[in-house]
Amino acid sequence: MTRMTGGSMTSEAERPANLRGAGMPAVDISDVAVRFRTKKRDVTALENVSLRVDAEEFVAIVGPSGCGKSTLLKLVSGLLRPSSGDVRLLDEAVTAPRRDVGYVFQRAALLEWRSVRRNIALQAEMRRMPSAQAAARVDELIGMTGLRGFEDAYPHELSGGMQQRVSLCRALLHRPPVLLMDEPFGALDALTREHMNVELRRIRQETRTTVLLVTHSIAEAVYLADRVVVMTARPGTVAEIIDVNLPQERDYAETLVHPEFARASGRIRELLGAADAAE
Repeated sequence: MTRMTGGSMTSEAERPANLRGAGMPAVDISDVAVRFRTKKRDVTALENVSLRVDAEEFVAIVGPSGCGKSTLLKLVSGLLRPSSGDVRLLDEAVTAPRRDVGYVFQRAALLEWRSVRRNIALQAEMRRMPSAQAAARVDELIGMTGLRGFEDAYPHELSGGMQQRVSLCRALLHRPPVLLMDEPFGALDALTREHMNVELRRIRQETRTTVLLVTHSIAEAVYLADRVVVMTARPGTVAEIIDVNLPQERDYAETLVHPEFARASGRIRELLGAADAAE
């Protein structure tokens, strides 16, 4: 099913609820294109991309390599400006890097000389949060992500999955209404990745944060998301948006054998197969 479907608030923590009540999208991308010049040629990374993400929605983005998935996240965060079209976040035009998003990358990018607690607190230091407020929030996130007992551990003492938990805590520290995740579990082994999918789903249910996730895993996209955006090969555009009609409470093993999981996954594979053939 195809569906093309951010003004300051009282506090960052209240933004998603306020947006939902006002009927405003958390993210609104309208007819966006991104073009740039290399030494050899002009390249169109994205063309005619439109996408609306509602408050508290989880949207996954899949597509062939080089189709502009990560570029979309950069547009939303303000790290990149579109060549044409408009991007709005929390009902504000995105014209510069935004401080009200969280960003999780494929690599945890932790500081090796800082403990778990101090790596998470780096976000608070950069934002000059009151120390007592920051410490309480760090403790809350450590408990939420199962890092209790590792507060004083250093990155080299942690597994890849635990490092990504620290990275997720750092991104959530300031209670961002929108969380951007760029292939955050791509470097993990299959079992750890499955476990992190379950943990992310649980954490997201607790925080109700709006999430945009870039992934190359169809199973990950369908298990986690409310909708999956399937991109075409470059120049990337939206081929189709798949509604995932699964229960909000999702047991991992049961979800994998659910008829809706098979339907959504199959349709995404069809679309990506067509995109591969076009390349």
